[in-house]
Amino acid sequence: MKIGILQTGHAPDIVLGELGDYDTMFARLLDGHGFDFATWSVVDNEFPDSPDAADGWLITGSKHGAYEDHDWIAPLEEFIRAVHADGRPMIGVCFGHQIIAQALGGKVVKFPGGWSVGPTEYRIEGRTLPLNAWHQDQVVELPEGARVVGSSDFCENAALIYDDRIWTIQPHPEFTARMIEQLIDHRGRGVVPDAQLDAARNRLSDPIANDAIAARMAAFFKRES
Repeated sequence: MKIGILQTGHAPDIVLGELGDYDTMFARLLDGHGFDFATWSVVDNEFPDSPDAADGWLITGSKHGAYEDHDWIAPLEEFIRAVHADGRPMIGVCFGHQIIAQALGGKVVKFPGGWSVGPTEYRIEGRTLPLNAWHQDQVVELPEGARVVGSSDFCENAALIYDDRIWTIQPHPEFTARMIEQLIDHRGRGVVPDAQLDAARNRLSDPIANDAIAARMAAFFKRES
């Protein structure tokens, strides 16, 4: 099964040699589930010709906001709507979660309550799962047809499902402790309060349920329950 990765941002230069870019992180997360991957760097205006260019689609995270004025946002939203109409499975993570909601009629804002950073407990589809967070933006209004299947104390709409077509999640199952550590050092300082960054650093050794989310994503792509 071919998964098309729509890359909406790039990892910090400091991690590229060690961890790879965002598409590499997702390929590593889903390794062993029988997928082939192709990447379109939509943040650089590289788009697939049509939804049938892949069997399923995955939209990555990004440092950008879904509501920002970039020339690639509108074409990405149009492609999301085309995939939704086509019926191929699509998954969105963090920015991907947000841009899918926005494209289908929801609302995304820079959350006035601040940031969620590092290991965080989420209640997802009946399970409590610790996952790495790195976001301020949130989906605050749901599109028609979206159903909440995950939340945290900070983020009410942390995972959404749209029938059996689209599944999205706010936290980052592709992020390891090392990635969070590098974000703290190279993107967090001066943006996220120091006390919050320090608290996240102190929890970097906590167990994270990335494998559980990878299995859920793989099952969704394969249309398994």
